[in-house]
Amino acid sequence: MASRYFTPALFTFLKDLKVNNDRTWFKANQERYEESVRQPALDFITDYADRLAKISPHLVADARTVGGSLFRIQRDTRFSKDKTPYKENTGLHFRHELAADAHAPGIYLHIEPGNCFMGVGLWRPESKVAYAIRDRIDRDAAGWKKAARAKRFTDVFTLTGDSLQRQPKGYDPDHPLIDDLKRKDFIATASLTQKQVTSPDFMSDFDDRARRAKPFLGFLCTAVDVPF
Repeated sequence: MASRYFTPALFTFLKDLKVNNDRTWFKANQERYEESVRQPALDFITDYADRLAKISPHLVADARTVGGSLFRIQRDTRFSKDKTPYKENTGLHFRHELAADAHAPGIYLHIEPGNCFMGVGLWRPESKVAYAIRDRIDRDAAGWKKAARAKRFTDVFTLTGDSLQRQPKGYDPDHPLIDDLKRKDFIATASLTQKQVTSPDFMSDFDDRARRAKPFLGFLCTAVDVPF
């Protein structure tokens, strides 16, 4: 029987946090956070590991409480005008095993009241890596179209992210794939509803989406020279 990981209590906590985003309130509600947010997320990460390995043995499901697949709820406010101490969402990132040493694609889950989604790909790679991806798209247009245009993929995911205003250096502005070559983010997202996230079938649904993204992730891994 399928297990339900995330419940409405998670969304209630995040809504309450949004209107009480201070350390005193959070400390008083720490147990709620642990029970309704952090532990369910860690359980999801642990239980997804075997399924993830079938997509790629190089993507990692790490259920450590610090430094693993679950993003910290504490915000880094050092360089932000927004000094509220906590994120008002929960983020899970199944990173590539080489992500610490190289820009590498991954799978991301964002849970936030009114804004849940799944993301796949590579967000804002450094210029050298972006050009490596553009070069692969240019050299293997058919492979890129198969990865990013296949109906099985586009039925669920939409390519998104920021793009350059002008064509990147070395590419013709009339290139048939110029819109893809201009991308600064090589990512695709799929919107999720709260009902989907709190369903007992959510892990299976999440896994189905991740499997649909396998050719896209594989194309990017080859482009940036990491194993998939």
